[in-house]
Formats: sequence, structure tokens, C-alpha cells
Amino acid sequence: MDRLGSRCPLPGYLRPSVLICLLILTTAFLSYPMLRTLSLRLRSAVAGGYVSGTYSIVFVNCPNEQIARDIARASLDKKLAASVNILPKASSLYFWNGEIEEATEILLLIKTKTSKVHMLSSYIRLVHPFEIPEVFSFPMDQGDVHYFKWLEEGMEED
Repeated sequence: MDRLGSRCPLPGYLRPSVLICLLILTTAFLSYPMLRTLSLRLRSAVAGGYVSGTYSIVFVNCPNEQIARDIARASLDKKLAASVNILPKASSLYFWNGEIEEATEILLLIKTKTSKVHMLSSYIRLVHPFEIPEVFSFPMDQGDVHYFKWLEEGMEED
């Protein structure tokens, strides 16, 4: 009886092998974005072609053209982007503090590396006048390889 009790864990306790599996799964889940970015860069460098998701388009709404131009220029100066389109007079309707608001805004389309989206988003939050700036991105699925090469060159550090 004593021998049987030493082999069976007490109820409520996980076996060490289960704990190790949970630790490995948690680590893999948390490091996936970084590992994906590294694997995309490596594949792109080895294959010499474009790998889907390497670049992204970031959308940002601004209250006026001057702020849009300031954010666009600073993003380019800091090498957080290679190209920015400023689209004037987007009509926006949205909920704010429980009310429907309406405004005319300026839309930025910022082309950048997917690996720089987080840094770009953090920078925009620092300088943007809105309490909660609209910043979101979509990965570029397909496009001209020469354009993607040009984007890469536009963000190279000096």
C-alpha cells in the first residue's frame, strides 16, 4: 500500500512532465511573433524574393493636415516608414463617450516593415493629439518585388 501511494500523485498536483509541457507551450505562444518575424527575414534573405507579411500598411487618422504631415515626416525621418500617403478629408462617424460623433479627418497610409509596426505605433501614441489614436495595420500579402525592395532601401539605417 505504501509503495502504491508513492507512485500515484496526490489529487490536485500536476506531474512534472505536464508542468514542463505547459511551460514549453506558454513560451512558444509568447515568442511566436518574434520567431515569425525572424523566419520571414531569413526566408526572404535566402530566397531573394518577397515573403508575404514582411511589410505592412498602417492606417492612422489625424485631426488636420498639419498634424498628418508632421507625423508622416517624423516617421520617415526616424526610418519607421518608407512611404506615407496623406488622404484628405475622410468623413468619420464613431462612438465617443456614449455619443455618436462626426468629424472630418486626414487619413495616413504608412508603408513600413511589419517588424517596425509596434515601434511606429508607440511613436504615434506619443505625438498624436487624440486620447486614443486610430492606429492599425494590415500585412501586405502580394505586390511588386521591386516596390518591396524600394521599401526596404527606404528604411535602411544610415
